[in-house]
Amino acid sequence: MDDRAEPLTAAVMRSTHWRATDPDALTRLSEGLAGSPLALVMLFAAPSSDPATLPARAAAHFPGVPVIGCSTAGEISSDGYAEDEIIAVGLPADLFAVDRIMIPDLSALADEDLIGRLIRSRQRLAREKPDWPGEFAFLLVDGLSIKEDEVAAALASGLGPVPLFGGSAGDGTRFGETFVFGDGRAHRNAAVLTFVRSRCPIRVFNLDHLRPTDRRMVVTKADPAHRIVHQINAEPAAFEYARILGKDPAQLTTFTFAAHPVVVRFGGKHHVRSIQRMLPNGDLVFFSAIDEGLVLTLAEPENMVEHLDRELTRLAEDGPPQAILACDCILRRIEAQEKQMFGQISNLLRKHNVVGFSTYGEQLGAVHVNQTMTGIAIYPPAPDAT
Repeated sequence: MDDRAEPLTAAVMRSTHWRATDPDALTRLSEGLAGSPLALVMLFAAPSSDPATLPARAAAHFPGVPVIGCSTAGEISSDGYAEDEIIAVGLPADLFAVDRIMIPDLSALADEDLIGRLIRSRQRLAREKPDWPGEFAFLLVDGLSIKEDEVAAALASGLGPVPLFGGSAGDGTRFGETFVFGDGRAHRNAAVLTFVRSRCPIRVFNLDHLRPTDRRMVVTKADPAHRIVHQINAEPAAFEYARILGKDPAQLTTFTFAAHPVVVRFGGKHHVRSIQRMLPNGDLVFFSAIDEGLVLTLAEPENMVEHLDRELTRLAEDGPPQAILACDCILRRIEAQEKQMFGQISNLLRKHNVVGFSTYGEQLGAVHVNQTMTGIAIYPPAPDAT
């Protein structure tokens, strides 16, 4: 990128980006979001930004405006895929109203209390903006907490008809330390849920380019609490997975897992259960919930460029969205790099006004998924919307 923090031109959402290591990054970002009052600022920050201190530093640059966000496994700016940047997104107060719920400790989820807070938050926004048609919930959660599935399930009964999407905080490809931003602090083992009402029509979506094959396997020994699979088909997990692929276990890499994920079927749909890494003893660590007895189906990818272009174009069937906020799995980024599609994917993201970040997992409703893009398309408000 050049030395300017270029704002997204779409009026329904402002976005700008800057080098994460620049000491003046927050000043540049606040200048890039300048204009009418904002209801919310979101920061998606590379690990090189010192994310542990970023929210406290950001408070002085966005006075009176709530700031949420997270550390990332890569960024999506108005130029497409980005690295070592901070993406700042602002929701204008004349188009959006927000209410945030901080969940500071995922190891002590109090479901009944949380549901009550969700219901009160929804009702508060409904009373304030009863005529605004757009409504959604945006969830950011610690990507190393191993609690994403539990959080999504806990939120489900309190959301009612409100569509939810979100992503898990990342740490590049290090998987060492991830942060969620809220209440002026960087939190670990935490989540922040933001309810939003808008004058703008919205559409929450998810997409993936993976198709199930007829090759299946069964998890026969696992440690669900740590998302570790010890055995598949009563054989060491990595060796059996490699055998089914026709590969030597020594050939298994992050790209192998990205190119050959597995899916599970429930609720009438297939959901991706991506493998994060192989341990030295041949165990497989997954990005999301896994358990003994689970039937895994090997999936194979379509052409990612053609699929993404088709799906993002479909969002414009009744008129193009002016902006798209997206949470995109790190494995999609890895696949794009390995298959020399990185530039083509970036061009598509730029063409369709997509901004956001690369994640360690994605949330859609009550489900935590992998290797997908979840997001929200924001359309221009009707001329008579008030």
